[in-house]
Formats: sequence, C-alpha cells, structure tokens
Amino acid sequence: MKALSIRGDYIRDIIEGRKTIEYRTWQTKYRGPVLLCSTTKKVDGGLPGYAIAVANLTDINWNGFNECYYWHLAPFEKGGSYLIEPIKVKGQLRLFNVTDELIKPAPFIKVDHDNPKFEKWWQNKVEPLVYHSKKRRKATTFRKFRIR
Repeated sequence: MKALSIRGDYIRDIIEGRKTIEYRTWQTKYRGPVLLCSTTKKVDGGLPGYAIAVANLTDINWNGFNECYYWHLAPFEKGGSYLIEPIKVKGQLRLFNVTDELIKPAPFIKVDHDNPKFEKWWQNKVEPLVYHSKKRRKATTFRKFRIR
C-alpha cells in the first residue's frame, strides 16, 4: 500500500474529521488508499513512528494563492478511510510502499467516542503510543520599568 508521512497531530485531526486537506509542494497521479504514517517528530498528541489509519486520497488541486497542492482526503465517515491496528513504520519522503500484510483493520472502522468498546480499544492500543511532552512552560515574569 502507498504510504505518506504526516505529523502525528495532523493524523489525529484527519481521523477526528477536523482536517480533510493535506498541503504538499508536489503532486502524484496516484489516487486511492494511503497509509498515514506519523513522522518521528515528537509533538503533543502524535504517535511518533506509527501508522494508525488509512485515508482515501480523492483528488489533488493546485492552489496558486498558497503555491502548494491541496491533497483532498475523504472524511472518515465516508469514502473508504478507516483505522488500523497501530504498526511501527519508518517514514520517508514522498509516497512510499508498506507491505500489505502488516496492515490489519481495527475492530472499529470509525471513530465513535460514545461507544465504550471503541474507547477501551483506543485507550489500550493507541493511547499508550501517544506522545505527551513532559516540559512545562515556565511562567513568564514581567518587570515593571520606571520611566523618568
């Protein structure tokens, strides 16, 4: 299956339906299922180095205003996008291939936070892989300057 590396927090946004367009500076003639692989960059809410979903790439359009290509991904409610059992994948530039035997659909095809079985699956399979930063921002103190 064709795979695409994306920041982990963006994959989560795609899964939850908040993001349906991925921005790229290049295009491809390929249309169809794309394995979404999280980059190894550690960002809050991401799964660094894991693939968790397959999205359906439906179209690519050039946007001259932003000077990039809009990759249209079908929302998870429609169009062949689905969750998979998390697999460790080393991302690459451009589209790359991942062996189909590694990809196993999750027991829950769509994200449904109201379903207790889905929530249990998510907490047991996905949540342990999610990166949460330990750093806390230091409180900024402002000095008051006297102007004479």
